[in-house]
Amino acid sequence: MTSLRIVFAGSPAAAVPSLRRLAASEHWVVTAVTRLDSAQGRRAVLTPTPVAVVSDELGIPLVKSNRLDSNVTETVTGLTPDLGVIVAYGGFVREPLLSAPRLGWINLHFSLLPRWRGAAPVQRAIIAGDDVTGATVFRLVPELDAGDVYGHVTQSIGALQNSGSLLDSLAESGAELLTRVIDSLASGTARPEPQVGDVTLAPKLSAADGEIDWNRPAPRVVDLIRGVTPEPGASAIVDGARLKILDALVARDAAHLQPGAFALVGKSVLVGTATEPLELITVHPSGRKSMDAAAWWRGRGEAGSGSAS
Repeated sequence: MTSLRIVFAGSPAAAVPSLRRLAASEHWVVTAVTRLDSAQGRRAVLTPTPVAVVSDELGIPLVKSNRLDSNVTETVTGLTPDLGVIVAYGGFVREPLLSAPRLGWINLHFSLLPRWRGAAPVQRAIIAGDDVTGATVFRLVPELDAGDVYGHVTQSIGALQNSGSLLDSLAESGAELLTRVIDSLASGTARPEPQVGDVTLAPKLSAADGEIDWNRPAPRVVDLIRGVTPEPGASAIVDGARLKILDALVARDAAHLQPGAFALVGKSVLVGTATEPLELITVHPSGRKSMDAAAWWRGRGEAGSGSAS
C-alpha cells in the first residue's frame, strides 16, 4: 500500500479521533487546517480549536483560517498532497483548492447520506425522531454533501442519547471508517457509488430552534431537547425568566397538565404538553449552574404551580 500525503481540515472535538487515527497510520498528515482561535466562556478567553490543540501535540504543521481562501490554497498546493480530508472544518472547499490534491478531497459526514445533508446532521436526526443514523465518507464535489460514497457505518440512536453523546460515538466509528477508506484509496481498491435515496437537509441550528413549543406531543418535545443538547440548547420562558432544559423524560403515568403548565408532583417537576406531561430531570436557570430540576423548583420560593411560554 502506498503511503499518502494528506491535508486534514477540521475544527471541533468531533474531528479529533480522525486526526489521531491518521497521525498513527501509514499515511503522512503534511498539514492540518483549522479555524482561528475564538473567544470562549463568560470571560471570552481566546481558545484554539480542539484540532489545533491536538495538531500541536502531535507535531503536525498547522494553518489557521476561517475560510479556505487563496492563502490556504497556495499553502496546500505547495505541499503537493495526494489527498484532502475534511471533518467538520466549518467551511466550504471550492476550486482551485478542490482539485489541488491528486486524489481530490473526501469528507467524513455524520449521517447516512443523502439523509441530512448540511451542518447539523446529528441534531436534525434526533429532532426528527430517527431511530438509526450513521457516518458516511464521500468524495467532495461543489454541490453540498452530494458526492459519491466510499463507505458508511450505521448506528442506532439510543432513547436517552442527546446530540453530544451521539456525535462523540459517531466521531469514533467514523474515524475508523475514514482510515479504511483512505487505505483503499491508497491501494487503488476504492469503489465509490452514487448516493441513493431521498435528500433531506440539515441546516445549522440557531437559538430559536431550541425554543420549546409545549403544544407539541411529549415525545416530540423530548426529541427536540435531546437534539439541541448541548448546543444551541432547549429553553423556555418560565414566569418571565429563561430556563434551559438539559434532560427530560415523558411522564407516561402522570395526570394531564395543560401545555406549558408546571407542577411539583411528589419529588418530580412536571410540565404539560399536548399529550403526556414531561418530567424535568436537569435544568440550567439563567445566571446559575445546571442543577436537578426539583432543586431549581424549590429554590424558586414558590409552591404549587407555574407556567411557561
